[in-house]
Amino acid sequence: MATVYFRFYAELNDFLPREMRMTDFPHTFGGRQSVKHLIEAAGIPHTEVDLVLVNGSSVDFSYVPDDGDRISVYPVFEAFDIAPVSLVRPRPLREPRFVLDSHLGRLAVYLRMLGFDALYRNDYRDDELVRVSLAEHRALLTRDRSLLMRSAVTHGYFVRPRNWRDQLIDVLRRFDLAGSVSPLARCLVCNEPLEAVAKQAVADRVPPRSLEHCDEFWQCPGCSRVYWNGSHRRRMLQFIDEMLKAAKSEGSTAQASPQRHREHGE
Repeated sequence: MATVYFRFYAELNDFLPREMRMTDFPHTFGGRQSVKHLIEAAGIPHTEVDLVLVNGSSVDFSYVPDDGDRISVYPVFEAFDIAPVSLVRPRPLREPRFVLDSHLGRLAVYLRMLGFDALYRNDYRDDELVRVSLAEHRALLTRDRSLLMRSAVTHGYFVRPRNWRDQLIDVLRRFDLAGSVSPLARCLVCNEPLEAVAKQAVADRVPPRSLEHCDEFWQCPGCSRVYWNGSHRRRMLQFIDEMLKAAKSEGSTAQASPQRHREHGE
């Protein structure tokens, strides 16, 4: 039997029992086990981890710990690049593209409202979600922790909140999306980018009053839905502004600096 000493940082503590949060704790195991296996045995999906330091040195997931190793585990740092020391995952997905599981339909709609490419179907099977995530280089958003523990998944995130508003703020913060918003640029139903269209081309599908007072119109190339610059659009823009302010002002998830802990030998 061997014993290692773990410490998990920032939001990784969300997955731990209260007595193991924000502190060093021992873990005893038998045989040769990879650090990835030990991390997931603690209940933390590997997709949540971006950096593992063993006795102050960066290792990848295949590292087999020795008795007495001190292991520091850090969350994903999408907001900045730690490639010089991070070996555990492929490079972060710098273009924010998502696929969402069946529990996150409302979140998908609001991500589209902010202009993000967010695939969603309420009948996606787990195997399909993993395949789409890999094939199309999309971050997998889910409320299913076990889904993120599949070895094939490289980029994913466990959405903590249950309320859709808090979910949106959580994802905005986690992927540092505030500077990438393109409000109302996508179809809320089909996820397709909208195309500008002449008023005359959609005159028979727009209410007369809106046709009279609006000059800008957009159409979805997928489902042919028509959008225009009316009062509803203005309310959505106000909502987007409120969400962005909330994501910035309600406090961001604290993430410890890996360099600081390297300097302290953790």
